[in-house]
This record gives sequence, structure tokens and C-alpha cells, in this order.
Amino acid sequence: MDALPSFYDDLDGFRAEGWRRLAEGAGGRHSPFHTPALATVDAAGRPRLRTVVLRAAEARAGTLRFHCDRRSDKARELARGGHAALHVYDPRGKLQLRVEGRASLHHDDATADAAWAGSQAMSRVCYGLTPSPGTALDTGDAYRLPGEDAEARLSRENFCAVLLRAERLDLLYLDRRGHRRAVFSRDGEAWRGTWVAP
Repeated sequence: MDALPSFYDDLDGFRAEGWRRLAEGAGGRHSPFHTPALATVDAAGRPRLRTVVLRAAEARAGTLRFHCDRRSDKARELARGGHAALHVYDPRGKLQLRVEGRASLHHDDATADAAWAGSQAMSRVCYGLTPSPGTALDTGDAYRLPGEDAEARLSRENFCAVLLRAERLDLLYLDRRGHRRAVFSRDGEAWRGTWVAP
């Protein structure tokens, strides 16, 4: 029988494991935590869900960063209310993590500049897509990506870094000997946590 993880009955350790896995996901494209699902709400109050690429996870600040095109529905939804949630599940690690918080869009500031500078060229080019994301097309290939000339500047104009300030973490570990679930809420710069029924 497999040994239980060190965080199994350790509330603080469980939260630390969640942030460790998020940081691992931000740095490693093969981690299940690299591509969480982002939930927002549209103008009509309908839920919207899509996959994003986690680019940074700062446990001390309690923030996560991903990127988006400022012309996208995602950007409009985040700008409207700021409320968002991320969900990720690692089937091998049997760990689910949900993060709820407030998102802020960074387009023309130091946060965006640093995120842009740290992005790979193949990622940058996606922000120069025309027409804008979500536009109806006559055929599947009726869009254009910018070339590697002055036109590539358009990519930066459409780029946003999104910082999600976590306000609630919900972690669930699955094990046949008994699941463990804990919820953590931000209390100023500290966190309050409690075990809850899975």
C-alpha cells in the first residue's frame, strides 16, 4: 500500500503543497498544473470556462499569473467584474485544486512589460492574430498571424498579463483510506484554513 503524503493530516502542509504544485505548474509544461481551467461569468451571467497557461505562482503574495489577448471575451469578462476561478486536477497525484479570487488586467505597465519580455516568440505571435479572438470565420483557416517585421508590434498591443489575487483555496486529495479536503481563505496577508468534508 502506498504511503500517505506528508500533507495528509497537516493543514498548513496541505496549503503549502497546493502552492508548491502551482509553482511547479508555472515552471513546467508537463505538469498538470501548467494548464488550469479558468472560469469567468459573461455579461448575461452565464459561466464561461477555458484553459489557460499558468505563467507564475507566488505563494507569499498569493497571486497567479496567466496571459490573454485584450480583445478576447476572457479579457472583457475579467475587466467587468474581476471575479475568476481556476481549477486543476492531477489524476496521478489524486489532487484537485480550486482557486477563487480577483483578477486584474495589466496591459501597459511594468507587470505587462516584464511578462512580455519573458514570453517566447512563438507565444507572442498569437497576440497579433487577425481578426480578433472569437470572430466568426468563413473557413477554419481564414485568419492571419503577424510576420516577423514591424507588424509584430501589433502583438504587444493586444497582450495582457492577468494577475489573480487568490482569496480562497479549496484542495481535495483522494485516497481509498479516506479523502482529505481543506478550504483556506485569505485574512489580510495571512490565510485561515479548515478541514471540510470531502
